[in-house]
Amino acid sequence: MRMLLLILLLGMLAAVGYFAYSAMSVGGDPIPTEGYVALALGAGFSVVVGIGLMMLLFLSSRRGYDEPPHFK
Repeated sequence: MRMLLLILLLGMLAAVGYFAYSAMSVGGDPIPTEGYVALALGAGFSVVVGIGLMMLLFLSSRRGYDEPPHFK
C-alpha cells in the first residue's frame, strides 16, 4: 500500500514538473512593466492579508475567545 502511494505521489510530482517546465518554455512577448507592478502588488497584498489573519488568530487564542463556553 505504501509503495503504491509512493509511486502515485512521484508520478504526480513528475507531472507537475513537466507542466511547470512546459509553461515556462512557451515563447511570447515579455511581461510589461505594468505586469510586474501588478504581480508585486498582488503578492504584497496577499502577504499582508495572511499576516493580519494570523495576528487575529493568535490574538483570539491568547484572549480566550477560542475556549468552549462555560454555562452556569
